[in-house]
Amino acid sequence: MKLHRLGLLLLLFAGPALAAATTPVIKNEYMVSYKKAGKFEDVVEAVRLSITERGLVVNNVSHIGKMLARTGKDLGAGKSIYLHAQALEFCSATVSRATMEADPHNIVFCPYIIAVYELSEEPGQIYLSYRRPEIVGDAASRKSLRAVETLVDGIVQEALSW
Repeated sequence: MKLHRLGLLLLLFAGPALAAATTPVIKNEYMVSYKKAGKFEDVVEAVRLSITERGLVVNNVSHIGKMLARTGKDLGAGKSIYLHAQALEFCSATVSRATMEADPHNIVFCPYIIAVYELSEEPGQIYLSYRRPEIVGDAASRKSLRAVETLVDGIVQEALSW
């Protein structure tokens, strides 16, 4: 726990500079992906801590890599896509409430998911990706949906800086 607190202190001083230098490897209207050299388990833990340090709860972890490996055998697939792949699902009562108060149909944008994965063809390179919410509706809805992306991207940026 003390090591984690030390990491947070370092993040407070060095994190903004590190995060500002991080550029997505993919950024389009649908998704954003970043890449970081490291160990899969360390990056997943950094994402988990970035979520929980904001007072949020990881609701579910989908073990996508294990599922594909398991079902691939049954389907006769010969290609291994990932060495590791997980998706962490979470929500924010504050951000989600603002989004749904602006437009109750914005429920489709919750929960938020960050995928963390290591491609079989790129060992040691860990990707952190998320779906961008479509910025739709009236001014209040658009503002709230931008806040969703700001939250998710901030979590990813913090995890990348660890």
